[in-house]
Amino acid sequence: MLNQTASFPWYALQVASRCEKAVASGLALRGYCEFLPLFRSRRRWSDRFQDVDLPLFPGYVFCQLDVNHRLPALLIPGVVRIVGLGKTPIPVDENEIGAVQAVVRSGLLLQPWPFLKAGQSVTIAEGPLRSVTGILTQIDGSDRLVVSITLLQRSLAVAIPRRSVRPAGDAGDWARLRRATGV
Repeated sequence: MLNQTASFPWYALQVASRCEKAVASGLALRGYCEFLPLFRSRRRWSDRFQDVDLPLFPGYVFCQLDVNHRLPALLIPGVVRIVGLGKTPIPVDENEIGAVQAVVRSGLLLQPWPFLKAGQSVTIAEGPLRSVTGILTQIDGSDRLVVSITLLQRSLAVAIPRRSVRPAGDAGDWARLRRATGV
């Protein structure tokens, strides 16, 4: 692979479970520009605690590549596929990759977080409104969410802290994420 990947778009490679670091190394060894964002998590073993670096997006590695010559990347052990629509790879938005790279480079404490968007059904996970389900209607500039809750065929809106909101119906996924990250 040529080292002239700077002009190619970024693609998300779906990889086998726990193979992110091996795939990133394989891509780098073959001359690809790869990006595996990591975060630090404290893990507890029976006799000690240890800080480990885990993938921020488990199951995915980002790579700049020429989609017309993708076979060498797909042959790396652990690579499942290039994320796309059907069999057509779709590049990741350059601004989104740039934002993630900037956050990782900043050195600030970061962690995975459930993807929330306006119109999505959410559940409040803590505080006086615990277990109340509603529709996410707006993200406030002060790191707060406004949630609409339908009550007696009426709606009310309440501002709640971002850390209190979880996607509705993803309690098991959120519990696994909390155990994995210590959130």
